[in-house]
Amino acid sequence: MDGSAYSAGLRAPRPAAKGMELAQLLGALSYALDITEGQPEGHCVRSCWIGTQIGLELGLDSRQLHDLYYTLLLKDLGCSSNAARICELYLTDDLSFKRDYKRVSGALPEVVGFVLGHTGLQAPLATRFRSILNIFQNGEQLARELIETRCQRGAEIALKLRFSQDVADGIQSLDEHWDGTGKAAGLSQHGIPIGSRIALMAQVVDVFHLAGGDAIARHEVERRSGTWFDPELVRCFRSVAARPQFWKTLEARDIDSVVFDLEPAHASRAVDDDYLDDIAAAFGQIVDAKSPYTSGHSARVALYADMIAETLGITPDRRRWLKRGALLHDLGKLGVSNSILDKPGKLDDDEWIAMRRHASLTGEILSRIDAFAELAQVSAAHHERLDGKGYPLGLVDAQICLETRIITTADIFDAITADRPYRAAIPVDRSLEMMGRDVGIAIDPRCLDALKSAVHEAKLLAPEATEPVAVG
Repeated sequence: MDGSAYSAGLRAPRPAAKGMELAQLLGALSYALDITEGQPEGHCVRSCWIGTQIGLELGLDSRQLHDLYYTLLLKDLGCSSNAARICELYLTDDLSFKRDYKRVSGALPEVVGFVLGHTGLQAPLATRFRSILNIFQNGEQLARELIETRCQRGAEIALKLRFSQDVADGIQSLDEHWDGTGKAAGLSQHGIPIGSRIALMAQVVDVFHLAGGDAIARHEVERRSGTWFDPELVRCFRSVAARPQFWKTLEARDIDSVVFDLEPAHASRAVDDDYLDDIAAAFGQIVDAKSPYTSGHSARVALYADMIAETLGITPDRRRWLKRGALLHDLGKLGVSNSILDKPGKLDDDEWIAMRRHASLTGEILSRIDAFAELAQVSAAHHERLDGKGYPLGLVDAQICLETRIITTADIFDAITADRPYRAAIPVDRSLEMMGRDVGIAIDPRCLDALKSAVHEAKLLAPEATEPVAVG
């Protein structure tokens, strides 16, 4: 993206949801799930291709294929919810932990090697020893807790996204194994939803194909037949894997368009404005679940941004559009390790570079959606400053549009008034005073005045309250 894209002022509202394809929208947002799992971009989309081909070979009907399609595309919806706990338990970077754990088959020597190779490598020796001992003593319970948290949360979000109970069940049982040794409920054989059985296999195929090619992927599937995988699905995979076009498509640069053009994608309902609002809210919740210190952050920023925009006289349609941008402004934080997000002390240079990258990632993910082209620029620029010392592009005053300035003001306000790993929340009046020092430097004076006016109005609605009850 180039700085000229962030032109100042207001533009006419776009009918962002008109003609929008659900598969394209969620497929683009699935790239955010990929980075949360430490996977190369496109993992969910590739898994969708793999699993859909297996489902077709199995002879699933159109309804089953539709539910399977979205189970595959959204299998990692809950992936952010256990990231902080992984860092806490293993004293490690959750992104590399999740990436490498997907290559572990569950055999004891592999598990032991993984724990020793990933736990507390930068921690003091005694601290590392205590952590490893805890994992060896309570590993089964801890693993079940981590998987249950992720899968349960993913199922809940799938329902919020208006998918069927079958899609939710498919996501919830993703880590169950054919022989009953999986997590979290210990389901076995046909007690495991068909979507879960196919999604787990598709995930393994993609991970090992990227690591070592199709021969390695085939070997892993055969090795886990009857333990992890349904033997009938393994038979279906053999047939699919025998087709050169299957692997050619899996490796193609245009696999997104191929997957979004599959028949199950066209059986979906249209994405209207109400549905788009729900999708933005759901992905905002996924971002906020990444860290205990960001719980509710995206929703509050969206609320504050809407209050500012209303005070400034922005039209309802444009406010609705802006609210989506506020909900998704931190989408790129899914690609930042919790070892950085939740660090109580000052970030070092490398950590600060990784933290700053979240703004660019937000723009990259949202720009995959054609109708979000403008929104991607507005959201990605929320850490730009009027004095040119912000990031990711170092834009200056005239290059930063009003909508971005509104999100920036709302974001700063929530950051100050909420608890953070390095300090407690600061009262509203004191926060507004602190923000006043950055007027003309990082904060637009119109936006801060509008925020003060909105906060004042909220206080008048509840004069007995010491702080505004309508915000916070």
